[in-house]
Amino acid sequence: MRLALLGLAAGLLLLRCLPALPPGWVLAALAVSASLLLPSRGYPLALAMLGFCWACLSAQQALDDRLPAELDGRILWLQGQVVGLPEWEEGTVRFQLEEADSRRARLPARLRLSWQNAPPLEAGERWRLAVKLKRPRGLVNPQAFDYDAWLLAQRIGATGSVKAGERLQAAQGLAAWRDRVRGRLLASPAMGREGALAALILGDGSGLSPADWRLLQDTGTVHLLVISGQHIVMLAGLLYALVAWLARHGAWPRRWPWLPFACALAFAGASGYGLLAGFDVPVRRACLMVAVVLIWRLRFRPLGVWTPLLLALCGVLLGEPLASLQPGFWLSFAAMALLAWTFSGRLGAWGPWRTWWRAQWLLALGLMPLLGWLGLPLSLSGPAANLLAVPWVSLVSVPLGLAGMLCLPIPYLGDGLLWLAGASLAALFAVLGWIAPWLPAWLPVALPFWSWLLAGIGVSVLLLPGGVPFRALGGLLLLPLFFPVLQRPAESRADVWMLDVGQGLSVLVRTRDHSLLYDAAPRQGAFDLGDRVVLPSLRALGLARLDLMLLSHADNDHAGGALAVQRGMPVERVLSGEAPLLPAALHAQPCTEERWEWNGVRFATWRWPLARTGNDASCVLSVEANGERLLLTGDIGTAAEAAWLATPGDHRVDWLLAPHHGSRSSSSTALLRATSPKAVLISRGWSNAFGHPHPVVLQRYRAQGAQILDSAESGAIRLRLGDYRQASNLRDQARFWREK
Repeated sequence: MRLALLGLAAGLLLLRCLPALPPGWVLAALAVSASLLLPSRGYPLALAMLGFCWACLSAQQALDDRLPAELDGRILWLQGQVVGLPEWEEGTVRFQLEEADSRRARLPARLRLSWQNAPPLEAGERWRLAVKLKRPRGLVNPQAFDYDAWLLAQRIGATGSVKAGERLQAAQGLAAWRDRVRGRLLASPAMGREGALAALILGDGSGLSPADWRLLQDTGTVHLLVISGQHIVMLAGLLYALVAWLARHGAWPRRWPWLPFACALAFAGASGYGLLAGFDVPVRRACLMVAVVLIWRLRFRPLGVWTPLLLALCGVLLGEPLASLQPGFWLSFAAMALLAWTFSGRLGAWGPWRTWWRAQWLLALGLMPLLGWLGLPLSLSGPAANLLAVPWVSLVSVPLGLAGMLCLPIPYLGDGLLWLAGASLAALFAVLGWIAPWLPAWLPVALPFWSWLLAGIGVSVLLLPGGVPFRALGGLLLLPLFFPVLQRPAESRADVWMLDVGQGLSVLVRTRDHSLLYDAAPRQGAFDLGDRVVLPSLRALGLARLDLMLLSHADNDHAGGALAVQRGMPVERVLSGEAPLLPAALHAQPCTEERWEWNGVRFATWRWPLARTGNDASCVLSVEANGERLLLTGDIGTAAEAAWLATPGDHRVDWLLAPHHGSRSSSSTALLRATSPKAVLISRGWSNAFGHPHPVVLQRYRAQGAQILDSAESGAIRLRLGDYRQASNLRDQARFWREK
């Protein structure tokens, strides 16, 4: 049986590694071959083939349910029902809409929408909305969050922004009840930790601040407040342990067998908590795992621990094959496998406290290669923080929070229990705030797959039983994670990355020993692309500091993320064309005409002296490596372009950043003739509201014979300045869930 489950799991998991989905005839051939193999001894291979076919068919169904290309960017009137808990953030609400119906077109089954300055909106309501719809498309950058994969895993077929709407039907059902519970929790006196309390009880993390997220990330405790499945397993274990303790101490009625009651109570508690948390994919996964473990404990314990773990794994993937696209899926099953492998048969020998301590460092060490492969932060302070945080949350915060929520109809009692739960969370955050500065989390450098594979082998060797000789040598295989060999540009060469930051700009220029960031991406409310995209990308590329951050001007789409970058890593100097308009904390100096050289690469800045403020005040940067030139232009318009052309010198360039994202007020014919670029770089958002780049400007580029490289279509773009090569982009890395 175990071999059959392994084959099925392997076939289902193979989906995660596919660059493209196979055509239908290939799947049909595999299915026929599998049916012939099933009665023979090759049944594990047959199950693997069937699992692979099912996963591919399910993924293709999700891809086919995306918004048709002809509707991309159009505004439609539609109606549907709000599902899940709406997320409010600085005047903007994000929510999911199901059962969407429009008379003019077929729509995907699920939409993810945002609405600025929205009226009160609750889960379970039906609305009629005017929505500008877009096909699912995320930003693609080095080691950054894969929004495309997340949208597909959630089976979201379109995103959009609401322009107007009217409520058709009031909230009803379980979703409406959950929303009302959240409102009560957020209004409760919880020592300022109402948002954390809602995350703990409902799995809704929208009430946590960016500072809270950073603290949880630095201490490796994010799983306690965002992965509802973790809480469900905790509650089930607590209820099971309660009945077992009563039976062990003679307080359980003898006529009732304690084990079936313990299993039933644990499953009932897990299911009830799952409904409270919304019963989404992580919650369903946790409930299934709890059910399998309880059935194993009740009837099939002689089979060992691996069979129920494989059953749960296959059950989750059969129910939702796209779960393998989610990092939480890999982390939850990997953690269970590590614990099962290490502690099976040894719990009684070690004792509870020694076992608990071993579990923390085991998970920290064992999950390190997987976290790095998934591009998630690593926290060395995590074992110490979790040693306290997990039992504190499990035994204090969760029981008090759930009891307070259930007792809300009773005057004073419910609010009092919620106050105690909030106080426990406030104390926990205070302790985590003390631990976090010791060893804050860091994002690993982007390494090839073989490096993570070697690290996984090294961890496996380290976790072998103590009697195995030379076990410590496994630590040598972990050295590339902590001392990566970075590829630096050669002398007189520069590595240039134009990051994919939507309707904004951020360009990294790196020489052998120096680095410069030109603009820092936008900040939209609490969503700071400097923190979400620029910083992770810089760290993934191996940077620990910046010699210069040059902010072309003070517009949000160019300078909004600058503070986040400055907080995240040392920045020696900040320059800007509109230095007085930037936050004082940046200590920005005004841009003037300067020339300098780093490792044989020449840099020069220019700013139009007559432009006091605005786009024409942008600081222009020229970079020349081995005779190959790049011109970064900010948002200058035709007047500033003419002023720059009037300066003495050779104006020809090889690579030109399209001024002002390719707007009609820039990229004059005179500029293009004088610079004669072989390629033009455009940084902009997909289907942006400004219509960038303008068709007239695109025609000018084509008439000049320049290649057009667009971040919205290509993702992050890399140039190796001085090598006279073609540019490369990250969307060329094939993923079946990602559109070209």
